[in-house]
Amino acid sequence: MVTLLDYGAGNVRSIRNAIKKLGYSVEDVSGPEDILNAENLIFPGVGSFGNAMERLEEYGYVEALREYIRSNRPFLGICVGLQTLFEGSEEAPGVQGLGVIKGQIKKFDSEKVSVPHIGWNGIKIRKGSSLFSDYSGEKVYFVHSYRAVPSKENSDWILSTTDYGGEFISAVQKGNVVAVQFHPEKSGEAGLRILKNFLESESLDLVLDKSASNKGKPDKANEKSEKTKLAKRIVACLDVRTNDEGDLVVTKGDKYDVREKGRVRNLGKPVELARRYFEEGADEIVFLNITGFRDFPLKDQPMLEVLRLTSQNVFVPLTIGGGIQEYTDSDGMYYSALDVASEYFRSGADKVSIGSDAVYAAEKYLKHGPTGESSIEQISRVYGSQAVVVSIDPKRVYVESPDDTEHNVIRTEIPGPNGEEYCWYQCTVKGGREERDIDALQLAKICEKLGAGEILLNCIDRDGTKLGFDIELINHVKSGVSIPVIASSGAGKVEHFYEVFSKTDVEAALAAGIFHRKEVSIAEVKDYLRKKGIEVRD
Repeated sequence: MVTLLDYGAGNVRSIRNAIKKLGYSVEDVSGPEDILNAENLIFPGVGSFGNAMERLEEYGYVEALREYIRSNRPFLGICVGLQTLFEGSEEAPGVQGLGVIKGQIKKFDSEKVSVPHIGWNGIKIRKGSSLFSDYSGEKVYFVHSYRAVPSKENSDWILSTTDYGGEFISAVQKGNVVAVQFHPEKSGEAGLRILKNFLESESLDLVLDKSASNKGKPDKANEKSEKTKLAKRIVACLDVRTNDEGDLVVTKGDKYDVREKGRVRNLGKPVELARRYFEEGADEIVFLNITGFRDFPLKDQPMLEVLRLTSQNVFVPLTIGGGIQEYTDSDGMYYSALDVASEYFRSGADKVSIGSDAVYAAEKYLKHGPTGESSIEQISRVYGSQAVVVSIDPKRVYVESPDDTEHNVIRTEIPGPNGEEYCWYQCTVKGGREERDIDALQLAKICEKLGAGEILLNCIDRDGTKLGFDIELINHVKSGVSIPVIASSGAGKVEHFYEVFSKTDVEAALAAGIFHRKEVSIAEVKDYLRKKGIEVRD
């Protein structure tokens, strides 16, 4: 029996599904006594440091946790579950952590790297541990803005390190108490093996030290080993809606038009396609709800069931977009954007993607400044910026001169219909159907200030064209933000992925139709990129 410390924040469904996949049953903590009576305890810290500690204090878990850890019984902390072991965090000044390890949690330097650190990176093992008994150097999945900095007297806790704008701690361990900054439940087969090692090992730090095997031990060359590298992510996107028969299907638009000969394109079932992409090596899967599910009572949203079923067998990050906003359903029940996002997280989503509502929030910001009430601010405050993606849907507006508009203009190598050499990128809402007086760079910058942790940058002009990503748009937006950017719209062949990674600094590239129709496989994309020297996950 595995005891799971679910304190009511974020996606714990995925770790629960991973444990069950490994053949173990799960029992949730309902009171401090459940912590003290646990055979082994997993703390999947999801969300912000301050919110996590506030919940632990509210439920009376803090002292029970400290006592359990001091007893050297099997404990696994994940992400914020690692960070709360320390004394405090820059994310929540004045909030005390558990104080098991002396030291602080500090933010990555956004002058050096994009923050949050999102994606697949390697780890360097610094001491023997059965946690990594069959680890073979695979990349694992990280999503965080803060890293642990222990005091010198607690350096003996360091189990593994990772490089991102400098070296940081990716795992700590002393005795049977272990915590990792990455998410094993989102790290594919490698992550499942690490989780299995924790559940099966009788003594995490002694087994391999007495073994003839070198697996899980620090390489003697580790001190001089090459730095780990963050992989470029290949993201599979599934646009989900009901077809003309009322069935939930994956479709694909051509400049956002999903109909062909009067009927909705049907490219497969969402749960089945998501599992196929996981097995083919997708680094992340995005579901975009593009149909009218939003009058349903929240508990009956069809996309919730898609997430629940997908997360049973797909162990890479899942993002859900569409309808992340406040609304009142057909029964007269009001839901805040935070309520909607929370339900998606509880159903298996790791991130939510906000589209039209982000534009409206930015427009209000331009008039009134930050209010603390936008969907971006609400969700990032509770779950952390890494949980909030802003999806931008812009299209080109050509002008003869930069003086013709107040918006951010670029000089383009793709002239307009009348030979115009300049353009700006106008944002749209409602699936591209309505134009707004705000440009893509403005929107990206404002949303970063409001608390977004990532940009999903679409392009209406390129959608479904297979002409390649809009490199000019991507460089335009990427140059103005310090958060990661996912390039989207226009991929038609493997060369387009190399072009976007070699000509821009984006962290990820997304495609849909070419994967759905099997015109290009994820494996082919990665093989091509690998041969071209682009770092990707195997």
